Amino acid sequence: MLSETLADGLGQYEIGTKIRVLRQQKKLGLVQLGEHTGLSPAMLSKIERGQLIPTLPTLLRIAMVFGVGLEHFFAERPDRPRVAVVRKAERLRLPDRPREDMPSYFFESLDFPVTDRKLHAYYAEFPPSSKESQPHQHDGAELIYVIKGQLAFSIAGSEFILDEGDAIYFDSDVPHSYRCEEAVPCSAIVVTAP
Repeated sequence: MLSETLADGLGQYEIGTKIRVLRQQKKLGLVQLGEHTGLSPAMLSKIERGQLIPTLPTLLRIAMVFGVGLEHFFAERPDRPRVAVVRKAERLRLPDRPREDMPSYFFESLDFPVTDRKLHAYYAEFPPSSKESQPHQHDGAELIYVIKGQLAFSIAGSEFILDEGDAIYFDSDVPHSYRCEEAVPCSAIVVTAP
């Protein structure tokens, strides 16, 4: 059983609609397509109506009948706006330093289903007893917005204390680090742009 997030993510590709268009262009009925693929017309109907997500081997059987590759079903339409919903319950929480007893922060991607992103957005939590994160740098720019608590931010020898509701923008190609400044957890939204 697919989760709602996975079903929504796969639904964006409209695989069933693409199969129906290919079938109609070839003037094939569901029974004829079933004979070529070895799949039942009932299963093909459910796939076309979006009631069933085909496995990759099943999709490959269908693709071979029409002489297209699997990429045909996963390519974005140029006229379609890119939309991705990321449910809180579906996000994966990761530490900044795997295999450490006390990470400096935990982060969750807010845009993981989107390929070829123009930016990267994260929800970050900084435990009160954590050490300062390792200084790191990356191309582009970064913006941090503090949701709750107080965050100490260091960059190029300067330190900034950010309170709830504060934001900071900076060129992220300079080493920078973070730490929770109070005895209560801090949370923030972090957006990076390459």
